[in-house]
Amino acid sequence: MPKVADQIRSKLVQRLAAEGVRLTSQRKMLVEIIQDSPEHLDAAGLLSLAKRRDGHVHRATVYRTLDLLKRLSLIDELDLMHLEGEKHFYEARTKSEHFHLACFHCGKIVEHKTPTFEQLRREISAQTGFRIDVIRLEIGGECQNCRDQTSKLPRKLPDASP
Repeated sequence: MPKVADQIRSKLVQRLAAEGVRLTSQRKMLVEIIQDSPEHLDAAGLLSLAKRRDGHVHRATVYRTLDLLKRLSLIDELDLMHLEGEKHFYEARTKSEHFHLACFHCGKIVEHKTPTFEQLRREISAQTGFRIDVIRLEIGGECQNCRDQTSKLPRKLPDASP
């Protein structure tokens, strides 16, 4: 039985083909990298991973492919400015709404799903009559690992000198 990632990847490739997009080997490779990545990728990270597979891929190809995938609503662009200046990350679009927890210290990004999020979506739509197509929510703070590391540091004692 095919993995979910394989099924989604084939759907992404099928959608590109259905849109009449020429499926070059580099485009297909970039879609696979985005889909298979356990982390949210920025353009530089995507280029780096692509160059490991094909040393001939160019930065312009990465940016053109990202733009194409965004226009076709196959990927989402996340603007997590607080992590490293103005930095954009990309992930394959899924039907499942989720939000992102971003650690200010280590930069880790965690996706979180909860039924409460979908309930909030329905409530907002019912109260306002607004058809919601997409929700973006980012929560910034400190991950458990960073909090644990901070708590292990010796406490600084106040200076006793006059």
